[in-house]
Amino acid sequence: MNLLVVQRILGILLMLFSVTMLPPVAVSLAFQDHQSSPFVDAFMGLMLTGLVIWFPVRKQSRELRLRDGFLVVALFWVVLGLAGAVPMVLSTHPDLSLTNAVFEAVSGFTTTGATVLTQLDEMPKSLLYYRHQIQWLGGIGMVVLAVALLPMLGIGGMQLLKAETPGPVKDTKLTPRITQTAKALWLVYVLITAACATSYWVAGMTPFDAICHSFSTVSTGGFSTHDANLAYFNNPAVEVIATVFMLMAGINFSLHFLAWRHLSLSDYWRDPELRVYAGILLIATAVFTATLIAHHTFNNNGYAVRSALLHVTSMMTSTGFVATDFAVWPSALPVMLIFITFAGGCAGSTASGMKVIRWILMWKQGTREINRLVHPNAVFPVKIGGRPVPWRVIDAVWGFFAIYVGCFAVLMVLLIATGEDQITAFSAIATTINNTGPGLGAVAHNFTSLSTPGKWLCVLAMLLGRLEIYPLIVLVTPAFWRR
Repeated sequence: MNLLVVQRILGILLMLFSVTMLPPVAVSLAFQDHQSSPFVDAFMGLMLTGLVIWFPVRKQSRELRLRDGFLVVALFWVVLGLAGAVPMVLSTHPDLSLTNAVFEAVSGFTTTGATVLTQLDEMPKSLLYYRHQIQWLGGIGMVVLAVALLPMLGIGGMQLLKAETPGPVKDTKLTPRITQTAKALWLVYVLITAACATSYWVAGMTPFDAICHSFSTVSTGGFSTHDANLAYFNNPAVEVIATVFMLMAGINFSLHFLAWRHLSLSDYWRDPELRVYAGILLIATAVFTATLIAHHTFNNNGYAVRSALLHVTSMMTSTGFVATDFAVWPSALPVMLIFITFAGGCAGSTASGMKVIRWILMWKQGTREINRLVHPNAVFPVKIGGRPVPWRVIDAVWGFFAIYVGCFAVLMVLLIATGEDQITAFSAIATTINNTGPGLGAVAHNFTSLSTPGKWLCVLAMLLGRLEIYPLIVLVTPAFWRR
């Protein structure tokens, strides 16, 4: 374990992160909301802290090993949540406790979108922008951005990318060099964000709202500058744009890159995970639409279709945008929306959840075992895209599923023990571990009513979900620390 190298990297990353405090300062000055000082103080404090961590070990330049990458990623996301809370703690409007500030910052960086804030319409523009900025940075992963920069500092990046990139398959490179891969992902990310912001602006949003909502759409974060979320705009065009870009954000970003490089859409259709992802969305939307129409939930059937598609897409991609109060929808629709969050988007996307590729592998493995019962001597390889999947990957997927369900159950029981009712506890843990945001019961609109221990449990759930369990769980295993 190269602990000194890990310390050096954390110091560098913290100094890099401190620079992100400057754009909110510019926003504060532009809108004259008199809230620049918390960000200036946070910039200086975090830069100094990073410098103090880095300077004693600045000459440590050994190559990272895989376990070092897991440690850096896990520690950095924990440190990121604490560091991101600094300007919120220093701000006097709103006046947040440490618990609420950490909850809001972790929710932003993990792109969960759960919030403890109210009266967003009256909040300083600089703080509103900052919330969306940290979601955007957390969307594709600040560590991936760092991978593009660390080689210039003499630090290898493949181990960080393996530990950070979501999904069961982490070794595929888009380009021969890992730095170019990270830059390619960020270029696609920036271009899609710019297209989203422009579309929102053309649809009628103010430039400020358009930029902020593009950040939270492409990152599948779900923060809004208004308490009413997308319902504030009461604009069908805005809802359609949000749906389209949430769908795009839920697709593996490497497919966007390949489509752009090859100037062809064929790469999308050839991807089996994307076909299943689209199929789930279409079937779920049809079921929701039919139920809403049958119960006469809305006067307009066209609105029922649009609302069903928006909310199914929002919850499956873990964005959490809402245009109506789905908690009061008829039949089992609210609970079904919560269950959809477990499906998640595609591996390599900004969406969270368990990822569609894992569900495909579990389904294929399940059908394989049924076939083996009928034909015990036959060989039935599990294939994805016509190619056999290594047994190590399948074992890892089943292990992930078991740990995921176990963590969910334990956290839900603990949240009930803090005094929450079962519906609130179930939906709160489901939407935080799946990094989605809105739930049912007391957390249908925000998480303000949760107790302090309850909020910290949700913070843990958000980190577990964002890091896909393993990078945090592996740190508490004795084997990880053994030489």
